[in-house]
Amino acid sequence: MIKYTGSNIIEQTPCSQFLDYMSQDVELDEETRSLVAANCHLVKLAKGKRLLTTGNVCEFVYFMVSGECISYFSDFKGKATTWFFHFNKPGSKVKNLFAVDYKSFLLKEPATLSIETLSPVTAIRFSWSEIRYLIEKSRTFERWKRMHNEKTFIQTFDRISTLLTLSASERYEKFLKEESCLLNMFSHYLIATYLDITPQSLSRIRKNCQGIKGKAVDNK
Repeated sequence: MIKYTGSNIIEQTPCSQFLDYMSQDVELDEETRSLVAANCHLVKLAKGKRLLTTGNVCEFVYFMVSGECISYFSDFKGKATTWFFHFNKPGSKVKNLFAVDYKSFLLKEPATLSIETLSPVTAIRFSWSEIRYLIEKSRTFERWKRMHNEKTFIQTFDRISTLLTLSASERYEKFLKEESCLLNMFSHYLIATYLDITPQSLSRIRKNCQGIKGKAVDNK
């Protein structure tokens, strides 16, 4: 959404990127735009800020405007497994845009995820009560939320099936096919935890893949 000031300087309202994202799925009327703008907050967060800690109730959902953060599980031995990387860049998927533990947020139960910023982050923050209010007051927002929930379910199911059914090498091949851009954005260690393998295993798998590609080229 664009706002024109008296000096003819054009400024974006704080929730403009979120409204642009919504408009990809639903046609937004001015009432919905105004309701959303009145029920969210633009926040700026420092690098290393913990947005959610396992065991606490998730009170907010963050729509990423700029910067990067990570959500992860920690097992009983302290091993961390990256669940998702969260950022907003051209071509970002739904899983990249929203930083939240959905189960904890919806059910008000202790979170199983932790969420932390990896860089300075600008985000649009919604509370549980703000989301509920928007759903109750706007049929357009309710329809968009239902569509978003369907996308999130599909993404989550795909993530779980990838971790449970594919070998380490197959997970890496799928990663290269669908999310290779992450290699230039995040550390080798974090990519390994995302694939649920050790950094040493990731290095070995990458070398093996490069060797196979090299042989294929030689055979042409």
